[in-house]
Amino acid sequence: MGITTNPIGAEAAALLAAIHAESFPSNQAWDAEAIALMLGLPGHFGLLAQMDEAPAGFALGQAQSMEAEVLTLAVLPEARGKGVGQGLLTALLDTAAGRGAAEVFLEVAEANAPARRLYAKAGAHEVGRRRRYYADGADALVLRIDLT
Repeated sequence: MGITTNPIGAEAAALLAAIHAESFPSNQAWDAEAIALMLGLPGHFGLLAQMDEAPAGFALGQAQSMEAEVLTLAVLPEARGKGVGQGLLTALLDTAAGRGAAEVFLEVAEANAPARRLYAKAGAHEVGRRRRYYADGADALVLRIDLT
């Protein structure tokens, strides 16, 4: 079972939106138009993970100056627990560092224990909280990963 991660652009927005819809609750899923718009913005980038050449997940990020942000990281349910999320996060952090970022920020639902474990393994630590950030009223934790 080989996992690869490669850059991907706005031309794949429909695929990425389909993955996002399978990976998140319907009220949190991003559509193809939003994903294409983000990937067209300066400093933004996408990464597609494939497992045995089939799409397994993706990450969107942006890097401006010394800061970067994880915009979303989605792994298909059937690919979870197989290293796809770790591969995507590693590739995103490497891409951000390659673009000059010294730190990466992200938001994660407080109740999303698997994602919090993934980010903690990368050295993420809590630097803030966004109250009632998500549509269901859940708080988001603001995390930072230092790349230096």
